[in-house]
Amino acid sequence: MAIFKLVTKKGAAAPVALPVPDFSFNPNDSLAQMIVDAWVDQAYQDSLMERDANGKVTDAAALVARVSLAERGIYLNRAVVISEYEFNNDYTVPPAYADEEVVFVLPDPSRVTPRSGQSLLDTARLLMATTPNGI
Repeated sequence: MAIFKLVTKKGAAAPVALPVPDFSFNPNDSLAQMIVDAWVDQAYQDSLMERDANGKVTDAAALVARVSLAERGIYLNRAVVISEYEFNNDYTVPPAYADEEVVFVLPDPSRVTPRSGQSLLDTARLLMATTPNGI
């Protein structure tokens, strides 16, 4: 269970998969709201999780992630959001983006039981803190 990036080392015949360090970002309302939005708005979640025929993150999905994060004051060249399933199956950053892609993991919405009239922000904050690279 990790995120890897493919890099070509000098003199190597093929790219090598290097692990990307897990990180934890202090849970805050802005990022927690992004999680809640993805949980409750299927169209938004689908746009963040769009994959091509080979299961790779599309440029459109990366753009949605980058713009969504910029709206929250986080400015990155390339950001992607992956599922916990993708994380657990060793998501690999493509070689073309090895030096700039920042990967965020959307906490699995199946662990949440929304109830009418209740805020999901605290739940999102908790899962954000306990999910490696969680947004």
